[in-house]
Amino acid sequence: MQLKDKVAFVTGSASGIGKEIALLYAKEGARVVIADLNKEAADATAAEISASGAQAIGVGVDVTSEEQVDAAVEAAAKAFGSIDILVSNAGIQIVHPVEEFTFAEWKKMLAIHLDGAFLTTKACLKHMYAQGRGGSVIYMGSVHSKEASVMKAPYVTAKHGLIGLCKTVAKEGAKHGVRANVICPGFVRTPLVEKQIPEQARNLGMSEEDVVKKVMLKDSVDGEFTTTDDVARVALLFAAFPTNALTGQSMVVSHGWFMQ
Repeated sequence: MQLKDKVAFVTGSASGIGKEIALLYAKEGARVVIADLNKEAADATAAEISASGAQAIGVGVDVTSEEQVDAAVEAAAKAFGSIDILVSNAGIQIVHPVEEFTFAEWKKMLAIHLDGAFLTTKACLKHMYAQGRGGSVIYMGSVHSKEASVMKAPYVTAKHGLIGLCKTVAKEGAKHGVRANVICPGFVRTPLVEKQIPEQARNLGMSEEDVVKKVMLKDSVDGEFTTTDDVARVALLFAAFPTNALTGQSMVVSHGWFMQ
């Protein structure tokens, strides 16, 4: 087991990519904190993991609230004794052309993706530094951490920002044995992406089928969606990697959509 006795705090993990990561971490021996805005769903996912023989708890948290983030991380550390891995995964999507975005929508997107990453990092680093055995901070970026698409100005801005935060945490955390990395998936057919398909079809005047083929997957090498399993395997690699040799890096997982 690559993560035996490690404690992982995973945000947005009651569904989608976050849940897949949490399930894989549990299989690899981690004790997992399912941190999600939906407390009921978080508890259900934790119960599912516990039923498999692993250890998990659910916590409800709005990642844009410093008070809630601090309370959730403290509850996790109290329950399991430490925090070894943070996966900052919580996110939403809103799509409009720039001129149609409201300032409130812009601020909401940046708050969830960037403020949430900062607040959870700050809260978890305190424990990682104090326990003296290092840790791993993993941000859920996107191909949009490196590339842009129309109608996604705040999302692209936030995902680019995560790379800057990651690099800083990697440099500051190195002396404490804390690594920081970004996973940059292509389109994963989660509920978040399913919601985008009709929205983009309306905005672009295209059929939903064409949105998938001609917008979302047109630059992949095989016309395939990235899977939650694809992303979870990279999250396991980053969490389990034993040294600072792999820190401050971003890895694209996109079926060749974006090649570095």
